[in-house]
Amino acid sequence: MTDSPDIAALLAKLPDDVRPIVEVIVALLQAQHAQSTAQFQAEIAELRRLVFGRKAERIPDARREARANAQAAKEPAEREAERVEQRRKNRAHREELPVVERVSDVPEEDRVCPCCDALDLSPLGEGIVSTQIEYVPAHLVRIQWRRMRYACRCGKGIVTAPPPPQVSDGCEYGPGVHAHVVVAKCADALPFYRLAKQFLRAGFPVSRATLCTLFHRAADQIDALYQRLLSEVSEAAHVFADETPLPVLAQGGCDRGYVWTFVTDRVVAFTFSPSRSGETPVRVLGGTSGSLQADAYSGYNAVTTPDGRVRAGCWAHVRREFFRSLDTAPADAGEAMNRIALLYDVEHRAAELEVVGTPAHRAMRRAESAPRVDAFFEWLVERAPEHPPKSPMGKAIRYAQKQETALRQFLSDPRIGVDNNAAERALKPVALGRKNFLFAGHDEGAENLAKLQTVVAVSYTHLRAHETDSYLV
Repeated sequence: MTDSPDIAALLAKLPDDVRPIVEVIVALLQAQHAQSTAQFQAEIAELRRLVFGRKAERIPDARREARANAQAAKEPAEREAERVEQRRKNRAHREELPVVERVSDVPEEDRVCPCCDALDLSPLGEGIVSTQIEYVPAHLVRIQWRRMRYACRCGKGIVTAPPPPQVSDGCEYGPGVHAHVVVAKCADALPFYRLAKQFLRAGFPVSRATLCTLFHRAADQIDALYQRLLSEVSEAAHVFADETPLPVLAQGGCDRGYVWTFVTDRVVAFTFSPSRSGETPVRVLGGTSGSLQADAYSGYNAVTTPDGRVRAGCWAHVRREFFRSLDTAPADAGEAMNRIALLYDVEHRAAELEVVGTPAHRAMRRAESAPRVDAFFEWLVERAPEHPPKSPMGKAIRYAQKQETALRQFLSDPRIGVDNNAAERALKPVALGRKNFLFAGHDEGAENLAKLQTVVAVSYTHLRAHETDSYLV
């Protein structure tokens, strides 16, 4: 391996009439080489992050940072008061559990006075009461229905009790079994072979084919409810939307389908499509008005038109682009992320004041967030010439500038979130299920999964609201 040549020395040896031309060419080549090297290093850093970084969350969460900053700014006494209040709430939830009373009595042979050996002991009050939280394993039962029949003395008329509720005619499995299968797969992301093991431990051997039949039968029964939930999405004033791949078994491998989610303040709806085209947003939201919050994907353009919905941008996606630039432009990328974090501080305080979605929330955004957004885009204009367009920082700047109109929408409408994380969170059960059961068996099965995922998500909306920050929904 030879050392790199001394460019300056070589240029000095050239004739005076040739040297200026060669110097210009060398300068251009050196600039292109530096840009290619920076881009190559950025791609290597991104690949390392994808391979060796955390899979669940590759970028620090701005919501958690805003919450941590708010907590750090509080006095120790205030933080302790909040912890005490949270423990009180946890105890209150435990008090709502059903109570089973059991008596622990003193054995007959031990009922002897330790002082005088007397045997005639009498009860002292109601005893010492203590509480123990216990888990009662689930079990299955066989319900044997006896349908009574009554005959008239005339010998002609007979009256029979109505049949018990059934999911479908002749089905030997009750609604509770069907519901458990659906919740296990949609809420807990359990593949059917794991669910079959759980049933076996409960004393009920069942095949995966039977569980699959129960799952799809339940989807057929709730189709009318599912269509009604989709209509509620189309009627909503503001909708969050996102999509994620779902492999579908095909001849010789898997095709790539997509599960789309549309989130409102009342409904979390899913739908399946064999492709990622804009046909799905049109089918769900076509011809409706209001606002739609999504990432920069062009598939939503068909419904965000002057006659349709207003496009709202996602600051979390913008922040993610700058995060990818930390390795090549740490100073400017860090500055951009800090400026975006200030927007989340306002949202966190609005949540603490319980004014999310109200005129007071809009006033906070106009007074505090709007100047910060203006300063952010002015800063981007200043820094753009310092970064090549194809560099990670240059791409992040152009991404934010192209989305400026959409990113400003949250300033005028308090119903619009600062990001699209509500839709991304809604897709987490789908992504977890994809990791566990790998693929859907066919397009119809994927459609049934989307239907049942919708019903389960709507049922658990209050639990998600309890587990996450309210200002993010």
